[in-house]
Amino acid sequence: MKQPKVINHLVVHCSASRPKSKTDISTITRDHKARGFSTIGYHYVIYRDGSVHKGRPDTEVGAHVTARNVGSLGICLVGGLNDDSGKPENNFTEAQFDSLRQLLFTLTKQHPQAKVLGHRDLSPDLNKNGKIERSEWVKECPCFDVRTWWG
Repeated sequence: MKQPKVINHLVVHCSASRPKSKTDISTITRDHKARGFSTIGYHYVIYRDGSVHKGRPDTEVGAHVTARNVGSLGICLVGGLNDDSGKPENNFTEAQFDSLRQLLFTLTKQHPQAKVLGHRDLSPDLNKNGKIERSEWVKECPCFDVRTWWG
């Protein structure tokens, strides 16, 4: 499906993988296809070394956040789980954060109206107080507060 011309959200995700794993664009694509997607759901994937890899074309609707895929671009950071416990953890590298910052700077220039947020920020506001609180998160993805980090 073609993406509308207006992009309203730039959504940061994590791969929910351990840092020591060999997660890359091909493993994410394989996992997404196994879940019934036509290809990788994200538009960009940032590896642990900070390299940025292209997923879906920006002109194609992604498959990265239920009910919010149209008009959004998905960016995935590889990592997000503790190597030992497998629990969610902000374990992204400085190189990943540098690349994410550069990519978001570029994308916000192209889409100045777009809000930058994390996947968890699009969870439903169950108590209708206007804030998405930790108890309302569908998942912890991407394991850090994107809006505060992006500022």
